[in-house]
This record gives sequence, structure tokens and C-alpha cells, in this order.
Amino acid sequence: MAEADCCCTGKTKKRTEQELKSLKNRLNRIEGQIRGIKGMLEKDAYCPDILIQVSAVHAALNAFNKELLASHIRSCVATDIRAGKDETIEELVCLMQKLMR
Repeated sequence: MAEADCCCTGKTKKRTEQELKSLKNRLNRIEGQIRGIKGMLEKDAYCPDILIQVSAVHAALNAFNKELLASHIRSCVATDIRAGKDETIEELVCLMQKLMR
């Protein structure tokens, strides 16, 4: 992707329709899982059953993060590195440290 065609500007990013749809679908599923957990609480579900569902939400959020991070690296980070913007590397390192806490 040429720098002039880059979808990243400053602190925003123009996502493709396909990328936006995929990320929204993931978030919608996660939202449904959260509502399900709330329903389990209201129905006095067994604690281990709720914990398993919470673990599934955690895994779904991790999958969302992986997809978003991969897109960020392939687009914004790659474009900035090609343009000689080394500060993007430090930003990525800081981001990775925060994600791994």
C-alpha cells in the first residue's frame, strides 16, 4: 500500500468495509455472551458454569485483539516503518507490553 493510499492518519484509521464488518461481528457475539452471563447470574446459575462463560468471553476478546493488532501492523505500522517513522516501533512495543499484562 503506497503512503498516499494509507488508511491511517494521525490517531484514526479508515477501515475497509470487510474489516469493519468482521470486527463488529466479533463485538456483537461478545456482547451476546456478556448478556448471557448476566442472565446466568439472574437465574442463579452454578458458579463454575458462569466462570466457564467468562473464560469464553476472555478468549473472544483476545481473538478480537489479535485481528485488530494484525491489521494495525500490516497497515499503519508497516506504512510508517517504510516511511522511516521509527517512533512507530516504540509505540508498538509499548502497546504489546500493555496487551501482555
